[in-house]
Amino acid sequence: MELVWNAVWWVYALVFIALILSATVHHHLGLRRRYINLLLKLFEFGQKRVERKRPPRQSDGETDETDSVAEETENPLPSFDHPKALGIQEDIKGFHLDHVLGYITAGMAAICEDNVTKYFEPEELPTWNLLSRTNDRGYEFMSFRLTVCWLVGFLVRYLILLPLRLVILVLGILLFWACMILVGVFPAGSFKRWLNKKLFVFCFDFVAGSLSLVATFHNTENVPHNGIAVANHTSPIDSLVLATHNCYDMVGQTHGGFLSIFMKALSRASMHIWFERSDAKDRSKVIEKLRNHAHDSNLPPILIYPEGVCVNNTSVMQFKKGAFEVDTVIYPIAIRFDARFGDAFWWQDKFLHYVLCMMTSWAIVCNVWYLPPMRRRSGESAIAFANRVKAKIAHQGGMIDLAWDGFLKAHPVKDEWKKRQQEEFAKHLQVEEEEDALRQQQQQQQQEQQLQEHEQNVCDILKKKEE
Repeated sequence: MELVWNAVWWVYALVFIALILSATVHHHLGLRRRYINLLLKLFEFGQKRVERKRPPRQSDGETDETDSVAEETENPLPSFDHPKALGIQEDIKGFHLDHVLGYITAGMAAICEDNVTKYFEPEELPTWNLLSRTNDRGYEFMSFRLTVCWLVGFLVRYLILLPLRLVILVLGILLFWACMILVGVFPAGSFKRWLNKKLFVFCFDFVAGSLSLVATFHNTENVPHNGIAVANHTSPIDSLVLATHNCYDMVGQTHGGFLSIFMKALSRASMHIWFERSDAKDRSKVIEKLRNHAHDSNLPPILIYPEGVCVNNTSVMQFKKGAFEVDTVIYPIAIRFDARFGDAFWWQDKFLHYVLCMMTSWAIVCNVWYLPPMRRRSGESAIAFANRVKAKIAHQGGMIDLAWDGFLKAHPVKDEWKKRQQEEFAKHLQVEEEEDALRQQQQQQQQEQQLQEHEQNVCDILKKKEE
């Protein structure tokens, strides 16, 4: 028994050393890359076994994804930019009860398959990644080999990786806190900025080791050095991913609990901006702080997520216009996670549950693209500029560009959206001006004719009385 315990401790020691090295000098050793390549081979083996044991596709009741996409393209649902429902004719003459059927059909389709809530659910994987929480078909029990692989993977993730990742996370938080306090001791100046940049990237890279983060950065010649950087939002670790490569000042909603530790530590070292979204006065001050920060070339670029909510990494929701009202350079950044290794999307109710899911995943893998800087054109509104930047990010990341406000998942529809639909429907019930004028003229002629006939009758009656 003692020999078994010694073997277990040696395994823990070796894995812990490997994770420490992965968290510090992984760029030189390539340990995380090799780990990802090993996982890809494991997934390939599992997929071959699944395809061999799985019944034909027709019996699964699956639908072709291309067919559903084509059908959605041919039958779009009403939105703010396209409020017209299908089945509404352009040449309506007056109102008929059956004219509302097009909107009723579109409304029922929106309830069954809406364009908002499905993007706030975990992404469905095309292949199984040996995680039972991403599998609703019982793939792990299709064959003896798959069952053994899944069971061994479960033990490795929960009994080896999870405890050691928690140790690295605690060490990383303590190291991060100590380094930010150290930076805060120095007076403002070039040395403090240099020290903050070096320790900022190192500490975040160390903490990322607790998630086995593997991030690939593309087009690094466009890395921002000042101004405003905007990115699509999938999870709270978006900032962690970007901070492993470049130093940023953050803008975001104030949080309590675990996230507040990072916020307080960051505020000691640099000019981060935290605000309370529910406070209108607090939100109004953010624009002025952004403007002052963006025009100060000595400060790091400020990082903003204009969506304001986490989306499941398959689409980009509407960007808020606040950051785009500032007259400065905007640096777009596209982030796309590979959900095969672990889903970084934050859909859980509790943050600790979210952290546990990530730490018991195989790894967190993503690609980051730095897009060329963009400026607001002459005469271009902040909303149009925001939509242009959003389209660039969505195209680069291979995601769907949506016009919907992400806050619709938790808040009622805005009155302006309802009014837009009502106005669009009213347009198809209006009678042409010429026909309306002709009808009024005919009504007036009828009234005049009736009046003349009435006067003639009165005259005839008076004549008869005189006779």
